[in-house]
Amino acid sequence: MAQDVVKERIEIDFVDFRGPALANWDRPTLLAYLVQAGLAEAVFFDSTGSSVPPTEVLYKKAIVLAPGYFGHVDPAHGQIHAQMLAAGVQELRQELGESSSAPIGIFALSAAPLGSEASAPEIPDLLGRIGALLAQGGNVLLFRQRELYAMTALVNRYTKASVRFVAGLSLLIRAFDDAYFNLEGRRLEALSRLFAQNVRIYAYPMTAANLQEAIAGFSHTGLEWSETNGYVSAEQLRVAPPLGHLYAYLLASNFLVPMRIPVPVTT
Repeated sequence: MAQDVVKERIEIDFVDFRGPALANWDRPTLLAYLVQAGLAEAVFFDSTGSSVPPTEVLYKKAIVLAPGYFGHVDPAHGQIHAQMLAAGVQELRQELGESSSAPIGIFALSAAPLGSEASAPEIPDLLGRIGALLAQGGNVLLFRQRELYAMTALVNRYTKASVRFVAGLSLLIRAFDDAYFNLEGRRLEALSRLFAQNVRIYAYPMTAANLQEAIAGFSHTGLEWSETNGYVSAEQLRVAPPLGHLYAYLLASNFLVPMRIPVPVTT
């Protein structure tokens, strides 16, 4: 059916198969393969086990995406990931008001390498991380590309409603540090592509200890922060110039929205 058609002109974002002859075929593995092989920009994994194309999930919806590597697959980290996504959905619900349809929240993973010198993750590794998120009741989009502007370009095919990312500070730091050599305008072009698509980023606070661990050995220098109850918010993070000027602009322009630091429980 695809004879003489080059791979770059084919996109398959959904597969389904039934019958005894296909009983040994594994749908999650095949979905992940579509992305890894470049045949799909994104595929969807439903926590209920249903087989649904991304089109049906995203169509005309207000959406919160929680991007990340999600390398920790234990239940404790899974609960933290679920809390972050739920907080992002609640933030967008308040932003839109009660008259609007309820937004949906989806975890966003990428099948691309973490960096230019890293290798692409293997399918069993991807499925392990996806499975841990599904176990927390979260739905997952697996993207071919890792850049946030590429993720929103895909989502905006199917919705013109608000799209928000909810991301921990360590992910924001890594995104800022990326030079985006694949773009002619480098970092500024990446930001303009991202925020031109009705996008905001909800910056989820992290504990100072987790932030320090997450950026250990990271190339970015000149980072400082203050703490409140052991947590660091986006407003408390200070980035050295010249990137610091850009970071301050995004905060002041409300493209980057700091989320509240959790209030400690007293007994």
